[in-house]
Amino acid sequence: MEPNAAPAVREHHVHQRHFDRLVMLSDGVFAIAMTLSAVELRPEAKPGQTLLQVWGMPLTTYFLTFFIIGMVWLQHRRALAQLRRADNTLTLITMVLLSMIALMPVVIRTMVTGESGVDSTSGFVIYALSLLVVNLCLAAGWGYAAFIGHLVPDMPRPKAWSWLMHNLFVALVWAAIACWFLHLMWMVVLAAALALAARIASARLGRREPVPG
Repeated sequence: MEPNAAPAVREHHVHQRHFDRLVMLSDGVFAIAMTLSAVELRPEAKPGQTLLQVWGMPLTTYFLTFFIIGMVWLQHRRALAQLRRADNTLTLITMVLLSMIALMPVVIRTMVTGESGVDSTSGFVIYALSLLVVNLCLAAGWGYAAFIGHLVPDMPRPKAWSWLMHNLFVALVWAAIACWFLHLMWMVVLAAALALAARIASARLGRREPVPG
């Protein structure tokens, strides 16, 4: 071996580099989506409208979406912090999640401005369905990492299940909201009942003490 030769690249170094790139990509997409959510606000004033009427709905939607995307980022960051590594399947699920996050500014613009002939009700449905898919991606990514890919070997199973139930709870809340705007009341009741069950399960599992190995 030459004295100035670089050390061999170990497998854990490769996994760490893949993981770091995934984290950087995720943070970049979240940051851009949160910024563009403000840029896309271009309300047009109509005759007789006050400033509050012109900007009230767009600003409310922006701040609500900023908070929601921020919470998704927190959940995603929390999940990534528990991983030993990231494999191809988890990367693919994360890419689907990021594609939906990147789409949120367009969803906001469509809902606020009514582009492409979308009325307010349809806009709210699209908004709710988009966030439903986002949270299902969060649940799918965590479920795969914790229970299928075995990428989180250090977390107790009850806690892992608690996090998964929480992700499903949020997804079901958005499903109930979408069904409400679609006037599917029986589906609202079903989604709300499942959301309540998921929330109760998450709370109980989160309090459960891990069984000593």
